[in-house]
Amino acid sequence: MDFTFSEEQQAAAEAAAGVFADVAPDGVPSPADTTGAVADDFDRALWARLAEADLLSLLLDESYGGAGLDAIALCLVLRESAKVLARVPLLESSAAAATVQAYGGEELRSALLTRAGRGDLVLTVAAHGRTGHDPAELAVTARRDGDRWVLDGVQTAVPWAHNADLVVVPAHTDAGRTVLALVSPDREGVVLAEQISTTGERLGELRLDSVPIARVDVIDADGAWEWLRDLLTAGTCALALGLGTAVLRMTGEYTSRREQFGFPVATFQAVAVQAADRYIDLRAMEATLWQAAWRIASGASGALPAAADLAVAKIWAAEGVRRVVQTAQHLHGGFGADTEYPLHRYHSWAKHLELSLGPAAAHEEALGDLLAAHPLG
Repeated sequence: MDFTFSEEQQAAAEAAAGVFADVAPDGVPSPADTTGAVADDFDRALWARLAEADLLSLLLDESYGGAGLDAIALCLVLRESAKVLARVPLLESSAAAATVQAYGGEELRSALLTRAGRGDLVLTVAAHGRTGHDPAELAVTARRDGDRWVLDGVQTAVPWAHNADLVVVPAHTDAGRTVLALVSPDREGVVLAEQISTTGERLGELRLDSVPIARVDVIDADGAWEWLRDLLTAGTCALALGLGTAVLRMTGEYTSRREQFGFPVATFQAVAVQAADRYIDLRAMEATLWQAAWRIASGASGALPAAADLAVAKIWAAEGVRRVVQTAQHLHGGFGADTEYPLHRYHSWAKHLELSLGPAAAHEEALGDLLAAHPLG
């Protein structure tokens, strides 16, 4: 197993680290201090800097102004973004644009991709279904009506929905197929209700009532939704890894400074053992993430489908990021709950990621089903 990154992938990660170097995790009010959203919009200034660094077009072909890189490069950039809790729709917009490029028609690609790569067009994805527990593709119906599609249904917890130009909505047809419709939140028949994440960011409940969508704005190619869903999953695992990395570093620095009985608490065996356990969590999160991202990027076959690698990555990411922030809070003592210290904000973001990934038990069950269907010789 070789996780050596290419020069282009490493360059993308280094460029991202440079852009995010000046981002302050406490750049907006704390979710602990506000009853509503911490801000009305995402960080547009940071979004512009990402566009200038060509980090919004990583996955796009050169013909659309992109670098032609893959899911691994995107995950490397997302890892850097999570270290500083970057408030931008980098995952959703990048994944949506890459799906349009891979599965959309020429007219749709020409209309969207160059603008998305420049940051002029912001995309997001409705990927959580009606309740957050049911499959997203079953929450909305799509039926043909002449030369257009008509959508009905509800999608919950759509990230950045109030600020995106288009929302990619998976929907199922009478024939049991899944299509992807690009829906403007301002379109007739669309109602967007405000929801608040544990991070304090605005989410949207997207309600669709007989919303007409032009055929050109619908992707009906087989496999499009599955590919987009897998890319979003890998990206979310990358965010969990970046956040966990930053929290463990923060914990190490704090316990090295904090003294009890005349010694840094980091030298105490109980503290060192807990920190070492969380380091092992991060290494497992890292290894499983890159395996899953490689399967997506390469399309390589294996003893099990790529869904198995994604399930393992989700298990470690959901459980690992929770354990890392809980241990960090414990080792920081009461200081970790101080709203003037950034750890509580990382904790709220970690909880959002854990909820987005879903419970590890469900992924373990899915992995078990895959093992039963594909017995290893």
